[in-house]
Amino acid sequence: MSFISEFKEFAMKGNVMDMAVGVIIGGAFGKIVSSLVNDVLMPVIGMITGNIDFTSLSFKFGEGEDAAVLAYGNFIQNTVDFIIVAFCIFLMLKGINKLNRKKNEEAPAEPAAPAGPTQEELLAEIRDLLKNK
Repeated sequence: MSFISEFKEFAMKGNVMDMAVGVIIGGAFGKIVSSLVNDVLMPVIGMITGNIDFTSLSFKFGEGEDAAVLAYGNFIQNTVDFIIVAFCIFLMLKGINKLNRKKNEEAPAEPAAPAGPTQEELLAEIRDLLKNK
């Protein structure tokens, strides 16, 4: 099998295609949530906290150009972003699981086909064979 045909087989597997779709949708979902955080929630939080811009919060170690800057405001902003993204994903998965449960409840379970003769049937068959000998 050539390298190109192996790669083609790998790239066209369902798992790889599903993952690619997930990454693309995840990127788009991330943009939506970032907009929600930056454009809707953070202005409200800023108003509550006295219009503090979290991204500008920092602490300077030292004096002059060589001073180290600890930008903890960016950390706060990214933490809020993460919490909101995680919460949105949680809600989305909770909804999907609820739909799957309803779908599974609506579909009646088919009775399982018998796997084979029961132990009693086998013993009766053996008894009958022994009687005939």
